[in-house]
Amino acid sequence: MRRHPSTTAASGSEAGRNQGTRTNGHSTRWYEGAKHHTNRDNDVVDTPVAPRAAGPQTIERPEVDSDTSVAPDHPWVVIVWNDPINLMSWVTFVFQKLFGYSLERATELMLDVHHKGRAVVSSGNREKAEMDVFRLHEHGLWATMEKDGVEGDS
Repeated sequence: MRRHPSTTAASGSEAGRNQGTRTNGHSTRWYEGAKHHTNRDNDVVDTPVAPRAAGPQTIERPEVDSDTSVAPDHPWVVIVWNDPINLMSWVTFVFQKLFGYSLERATELMLDVHHKGRAVVSSGNREKAEMDVFRLHEHGLWATMEKDGVEGDS
C-alpha cells in the first residue's frame, strides 16, 4: 500500500527534507481539519478544507436614495357576487358569522349584493383574502378576490 508523502513521520536525516511535516506526520501545507480518505488504489489522500471565519462577518448594505419612494402595497379585496340561489337572510347571516358585522351592516352589504350585483366584504393581505374567499365558498356564496385599486390603475 502506497502512502501519501505527508503522512510519513520525519525522523533523523529525513527531517531536513520534510521541512513541512509536523510531529503527527501531517503536512503543514494543508489547512487545519483536512479530511483524510483513501482513493480507489487505497492511497491516503488529504482533502484540504478552507479555513473558517473567526467571528461574525459584517455585511455592507447598498446605499438607498432617500428620494426614491416605494409604492405602497395595495391590499386585496374580497367581493361577493349576486346569485339566484341564496336567500337574502342566509347571506346576511353568513356576513355576520364570518366577519362579525352587525345586523345593520350585514344587511347593507347584502342589499348591495342584491341590487348592485356585488359588494366588497373584506380587505387585507393576500393570505387573508384567500382565506375569506375559501370560507365564503364553504357557505355557498360566490366570492372572488382582486387587488384593491386595479380598476383605477392604468
